[in-house]
Amino acid sequence: MAAILLAEDDDSMRGFLKKALEKAGHVVVDSAQGDEALNELQLREFDLLLTDIVMPVMDGIELARRATDIDPHMKIMFITGFAAVALNPANQAPRDAKVLSKPFHLRDLVDEVDRMLAAA
Repeated sequence: MAAILLAEDDDSMRGFLKKALEKAGHVVVDSAQGDEALNELQLREFDLLLTDIVMPVMDGIELARRATDIDPHMKIMFITGFAAVALNPANQAPRDAKVLSKPFHLRDLVDEVDRMLAAA
C-alpha cells in the first residue's frame, strides 16, 4: 500500500483513477488543481505524485518540480494526452518521471503505479 497524491482537473477522470487505485489497495488524496496538490504535499508525505500535465493555475510539470524540491525521493508519474510536452527537456520535468499517455486502461495505470513503487 502506498500514499498517492493524484492531481487531475477532470472530475470524472479523477474519480475513476482514485477508485481504481484505492481498489488496488493504495491510499489516494486527490486534488483538482496543481496548487491544491502542492498544499497537500506540504501537509503530508506521499510515495507517488500522479499528475495530469495540463491543468489550470499550476500545470503538472511545475507541480512535479516543486514536489521533488519538497521530497527528492518521491516517484512522479504524468498522465497526459500530450506526452511530447512532458518529454521535452526544456520543460525541466523530473528526469525519472514516468509518462502514461491518455487514453489508457485503468488496469494499465494500476500496473504502472505498482511497478514504479516496487522499483523504489
